[in-house]
Amino acid sequence: MTKEILQLVYLHGFRSSPNSSKAKLTGAAVQAKIEDGAALQWFCPQLPPSPQGAINLVLNHLQNAKPANVAIIGSSLGGFYANWLAEYLGCKAVVLNPAVYAARELAPYVGQLTQYDSNEPFDFKAEYIDELKALQITQITMPERYFLMAAKGDELLDWHEMVDFYASAPQLVLDGSDHGLSEYSLYLPQVLDFVCAGR
Repeated sequence: MTKEILQLVYLHGFRSSPNSSKAKLTGAAVQAKIEDGAALQWFCPQLPPSPQGAINLVLNHLQNAKPANVAIIGSSLGGFYANWLAEYLGCKAVVLNPAVYAARELAPYVGQLTQYDSNEPFDFKAEYIDELKALQITQITMPERYFLMAAKGDELLDWHEMVDFYASAPQLVLDGSDHGLSEYSLYLPQVLDFVCAGR
């Protein structure tokens, strides 16, 4: 009997890209598992500035996928998207320093911006804040589907809010560290163990 493939989706953060260090580290680790025979499929797209556009991109990729065969890993704004997708699809999600209240966090950034990795310019429109508000999850259901990695040293987001938001979910709260999770490679095996558990 053929093993069903786990669709593993990585969603980068605001102004970031698939070239971020965490995305590349995760992709390399997944590829190594695939070469060892794991039934995994990797999807790490460049997300558009529009939050609803980002959600639509992922949903289009996951058409007809069973919830049990999907796992989302989201960093920062990608963690916010992961919340909505996990609730909508009923799948697992790993959230890395997630922006749990993204509309509030990103409202000051409306205007012309550039991508961190490429300096590519883009327009972050006021209407995107409305899209974020529409995608806000007020409370997660089935906390066991989620795994939070939060850094007390996050210089951009409040780790207390993260811990409270995912109160009943498995959590790894790091003393120190930073928003980018500099030590992510040390904890990546735990991330993959969570998403692949039971398979």
